[in-house]
Amino acid sequence: MRYVALAIALVVAASGAGAEERPAGFVDAAGLVPGLVVEMRYAGSHNFVGAAIDGYDKPVCLLAAPAAAALAEVARDLAPRGLALKVFDCYRPARAVAHFVRWARAIGDVKMKAEFYPEVDKRNLFGDGYIAARSGHSRGSTVDITLVRRDDSQELDMGTPFDFFSPRSAPADRRVSAEAQANRALLAQAMGGRNFRPYEKEWWHFTLRREPYPQTHFDIPVR
Repeated sequence: MRYVALAIALVVAASGAGAEERPAGFVDAAGLVPGLVVEMRYAGSHNFVGAAIDGYDKPVCLLAAPAAAALAEVARDLAPRGLALKVFDCYRPARAVAHFVRWARAIGDVKMKAEFYPEVDKRNLFGDGYIAARSGHSRGSTVDITLVRRDDSQELDMGTPFDFFSPRSAPADRRVSAEAQANRALLAQAMGGRNFRPYEKEWWHFTLRREPYPQTHFDIPVR
């Protein structure tokens, strides 16, 4: 019942006065997840669009409280291995998704193609499943994440960078090195052990099972 009440409060907040304030059911994950490294790509220009994305007022990893709590458990599980977590995206406002859609339809804007989608025709990004008109991130329980060393925050080799739109970014792809395959498997195992499910096209993308707001796509800015 607690999650239901929170969901009702969030919907009311998103549709009326105070809609720009952070909902009570969302938290800054950096305050809960031990050693979390935060690099919110869409708050800056180093992303596939090449510009800051609508709705990211600050580089903050907002998540629904149960997702942040589960992520904290993942971090504690990894600590004895000398590893920590790094997030590239967490909660994503619906207005940010709309920004992606507008960009995807602007076929001539390919300034970031060489880095992020050299193998994919931009016209196929929707059909290939790399961009969607609605995102699970907007429900507050999905993260884009990788592993880093605790001592220096150096990312482990995952075979492709974050947001590299290619079949090689699929977790099961065997064209990446054996080390990258092992690192992907370690990340998936750690996240799965705390009830996060993967996405078959992106090694970095995980969603909490039994997420608290499965039918709600929020549009509160990240701040």
